[in-house]
Amino acid sequence: MTDPDSDLLLQATGLTKTFGNFTAVDGIDFAVQRGESFGFLGPNGAGKSSTMKMVGCVSPVTGGVLRLFGQDPATHGPQIRARLGVVPQKDTLDEELTVQENLWIYGRYFGLSRSEVRSRATELLDFAQLEDRARSKVEPLSGGMKRRLTIARSLISRPEILLLDEPTAGLDPQARHALWDRLFRLKRNGVTLVLTTHYMDEAEQLCDRLVVMDHGKIVAQGSPRSLITEFSTREVLELRFDTDDHAHHGDAIAGIGERIEVLPDRLLVYAEDGDAAAAAVHLRGIQPMSSLVRRSTLEDVFLHLTGRTLVD
Repeated sequence: MTDPDSDLLLQATGLTKTFGNFTAVDGIDFAVQRGESFGFLGPNGAGKSSTMKMVGCVSPVTGGVLRLFGQDPATHGPQIRARLGVVPQKDTLDEELTVQENLWIYGRYFGLSRSEVRSRATELLDFAQLEDRARSKVEPLSGGMKRRLTIARSLISRPEILLLDEPTAGLDPQARHALWDRLFRLKRNGVTLVLTTHYMDEAEQLCDRLVVMDHGKIVAQGSPRSLITEFSTREVLELRFDTDDHAHHGDAIAGIGERIEVLPDRLLVYAEDGDAAAAAVHLRGIQPMSSLVRRSTLEDVFLHLTGRTLVD
């Protein structure tokens, strides 16, 4: 058994989850070290949430081995859950109570004294930038505020691992960046983060390491930068033409760059030098409606590995 005080907090080998004849998680291996921010990247239905439910000890493992803090969720579920904080996909706040009351009540579930709960709630309201809303009802709060409150609530027990399932889904860009800032602060304070997302920019911003999942399997893993280096090029040239079908333009630009991907609304030319690729396109007399050179992202990695975009 793994030493429960080891820096290896979470380890899965051949982890599998089935529902009848459907395999949601198909024999995956991963490990998370203390202090890491570790992510599961993939589209809806890739198996990310099913994996998180097993890690959170709320869904039994069908096959393989899963250990948290060196313990088996099947036999030590309550002990493991006491050391976890969980931020579900959808907020489960009591909207009829005030912001601070949500924290107080949740803290009591962990057996904390009233004085300790109130002390921690004050700290967490400051952390979540909700001090001025402490006595406000939850219902009228913005989506970003509710999400920050949900994260604050998950921290009331001072967990060693914080599980975040699609933490910024449905939030506007400003609220997403505010939430990212809170998560950066948590990581600097030593909290281990395990998160799922289908936003490639979120994974690049938050994750030290990640796995890319598709159809229940891990198709690649590593740091965001190492995955981009391994599976993509330094730059990408995006070409848009005034047509409903971009596929027939593919032959005209064949041989430019390292490879070409055809999407419904644009062509992607993968090249180390995007400007040079654009110049080569124009030298052939090809006139796209628009062209854009950008750096490669994790979405390009996912497209290369699975043949589809993250939002399919």
